[in-house]
Amino acid sequence: MENIIWVFSLCLGLGAFVGFMAGLLGIGGGLIIVPALLYLLPKAGITVAQLPHIAIATSLAAIILTSFSSTRAHHKRQNIDWHILLRMLPGILCGALLSGFVAELIPATRLQQAFAVFVMLMAVQMTFPFRPDAGRALPGNIVLFAITLLIAMIAGLMGIGGGVLLVPFLSWCGMQMRFAVGVSSAVGLFIALSGSLGYIVAGWAVPGLPVGTLGYVYLPALAGIVMTSVWAAPWGVKAASTWPTPVLKKIFALLLLVIGLKLMLG
Repeated sequence: MENIIWVFSLCLGLGAFVGFMAGLLGIGGGLIIVPALLYLLPKAGITVAQLPHIAIATSLAAIILTSFSSTRAHHKRQNIDWHILLRMLPGILCGALLSGFVAELIPATRLQQAFAVFVMLMAVQMTFPFRPDAGRALPGNIVLFAITLLIAMIAGLMGIGGGVLLVPFLSWCGMQMRFAVGVSSAVGLFIALSGSLGYIVAGWAVPGLPVGTLGYVYLPALAGIVMTSVWAAPWGVKAASTWPTPVLKKIFALLLLVIGLKLMLG
């Protein structure tokens, strides 16, 4: 019980930091939540063999509420093309749902190394943003299904909402940025919902999971993160209007690079 209270208390602070940084820099929470949980959860008795799966699953579950809030805001501003979203939905749901079962087949060390590489790639992307050419269009349904399946699979395996992958793709296809971000926010909600379900089912009968888990989702950490992240996000948005966000984004990218290297080296 002491371990559960300890993790919950620390995750209250983690959630506040995640929400603030998401509002300040416009980054997905998973890039912060997963490395933090990889560090915190062993102190609660979670073994190395279970650690990456629980950290990633808990991150996805935490993204549900923030993605819902973001999707609702974009819908009110008419930034979501629901026709395009419906075309993408089959691949998104299948890829996200499968991610939990695929992750179960990957050894914990390999999954952590894959996340480390992904974090370092995202650090490079933040430092040197991808600037796509306009004038293209979304591919046909079969190709779109394959692409969205892959994006959702990667997002589910890494414990993120997928916006860092989907927004550049939609922009490359010629979609205006505000619509790309709006559609991406809604897609992130479906990835988080479907991916969380996949991790819950995949981890349901796994022996030796700690008290407080629902499948691979660790509920005490989830509760702490969710309770403060939504509250802190508006403060980050407010700070973005006065703080030097381009400089802060580069500093944060450097931090991600260090975290990725540390995870890669074990």
